[in-house]
Amino acid sequence: MKKYIAIGMLLGVFFPKAQSSDSLKIGNKVTFSAYAELFYTYDANEPGNHLRQNFLYSYNRHNEVNLNLGLIKANYQSENLRANVALMAGTYAQDNMAAEQDALRYVNEANIGIKISKNKNLWIDAGIMPSHIGWESAIGKDNINLTRSLAAENSPYFETGAKLSYTSDNGKWFLSGLVLNGWQRIAKAEGNQSISFGHQVTYKPNDKITLNSSSFIGNDKAKEDKKMRYFHDLFGSFQLTDQFSALLGFDIGAEQKTKGSEQYNIWYSPNVQMKYQLDQKWALAGRFEYYNDKKGVIINSGTPNGFQTFGYSLNLDYAILKNVIFRTEARGFTSKDAVFVKNGEMKQGNFFVTTSLAAWF
Repeated sequence: MKKYIAIGMLLGVFFPKAQSSDSLKIGNKVTFSAYAELFYTYDANEPGNHLRQNFLYSYNRHNEVNLNLGLIKANYQSENLRANVALMAGTYAQDNMAAEQDALRYVNEANIGIKISKNKNLWIDAGIMPSHIGWESAIGKDNINLTRSLAAENSPYFETGAKLSYTSDNGKWFLSGLVLNGWQRIAKAEGNQSISFGHQVTYKPNDKITLNSSSFIGNDKAKEDKKMRYFHDLFGSFQLTDQFSALLGFDIGAEQKTKGSEQYNIWYSPNVQMKYQLDQKWALAGRFEYYNDKKGVIINSGTPNGFQTFGYSLNLDYAILKNVIFRTEARGFTSKDAVFVKNGEMKQGNFFVTTSLAAWF
């Protein structure tokens, strides 16, 4: 309770002072910003405990108005030093940080970066950072669709470790190598002494195209149950016209079946997302996705065919102000096996409608 009160006091301090612009600047180096997103979801399967699916970690409550993410952030930026500290609250924090120590469950970011070259944009950053994997983030307003894709929900939102990164002089190339504590972890899993690794390569030939490749290599289990995991995320973002944009993404992973095994369990997820800007206020977006995890590496359904699920959604966005947006999304899942609960029975389908109101300063 004390943590929620502290976060509330910080929100009360930052929000009123920042309303005249997108952020509050102190001098030329420190910037304060804030973000809040309320939501309501109605799930046709009507879960009695209001908790929806155990493979979703955002907007995952039924028939109640709730806070998905409230965030306050301080950023320091100079020529040779940068730092970020961000605190958060909401169901996103509750669901994603359940495995972390109590004192760290409300930390969204805490990292420091040092520039190590006088002439090149070469940095070392360390701490708790946003994930280098994926085409979506926890900040809803920055994503094409209201809710997150199955691929995003079941790959890291954040990571802890150190990163060496380079941005080319023309800004077209970004390259990084990472040493990490694990797969979406601040503290390592008990009994795990392994180091995980990752890479990211982003190419932007112009302001309308972004191509990205990211990876993760490591073991996220205790030493006696060590299983190497290899994961790759690939996506392309395209601004096809002034009004129409599209994103194509494909995630694939492999994990050893048993310790020391040469056989692997595979999972993968293709995604197509599209957005059409109707005018300055209104936008329409859709998504088609598929998630295949037959062996339950990431989503363990406990069914004969595992989790093999199609997803589809359509959302309508309305920009109330330049920093306030209202969104509504209809979304459905259709699975090969009956993996969804409705009235005590297992069903193959799930349909739900979500609305959200987001503001940022």
